[in-house]
Amino acid sequence: MRKRRKFIPEFKAKVVLEALRKETSHAELCQRYNLSEDQLSKWKRQLLENAETLFQSTQKPPKEEQQRIAHLEKQVRKLRVAIDIHKKAEAFLNASKKD
Repeated sequence: MRKRRKFIPEFKAKVVLEALRKETSHAELCQRYNLSEDQLSKWKRQLLENAETLFQSTQKPPKEEQQRIAHLEKQVRKLRVAIDIHKKAEAFLNASKKD
């Protein structure tokens, strides 16, 4: 039984980028790096499916922005309570008009 090889992410990226440049065929790349074409296709698919995560920000918003968000969330809660009170009052008044 063959020992399973592990490849570091840098190596995978290098090989996939070479494949995407299309300067060399997949078969030639696989032969050069002793890989199966299925393995190269899998790495290529993984890169393309997860490419958008490379550009996502992992930083937290600035403190003042967090404070503004907290303030706006508090206002939303207050407005929801006011709307609920208004709806209940309207329902009560409509019910008393019918009587």
